[in-house]
Amino acid sequence: MKRYSKTVAQQCRYYEVENIYEYMVETYLNGNISTLRELYRELCAEARKEFISYCFSEVNPQYLMEIIQATV
Repeated sequence: MKRYSKTVAQQCRYYEVENIYEYMVETYLNGNISTLRELYRELCAEARKEFISYCFSEVNPQYLMEIIQATV
């Protein structure tokens, strides 16, 4: 089932995680790039913007550009 335009809270509940953004970054770091793309597409527009902001403040600069490129 495809999920679209979900809020952060909805995604956290659905995937049973505390922080969906952290979960998304972890999936990328574990080599699951396609999963990161799917998770990103499921987010609503506002949550997508928040994820990008999260990446700039929380992600190791070594991976920042790769993660951003994987989402667009």
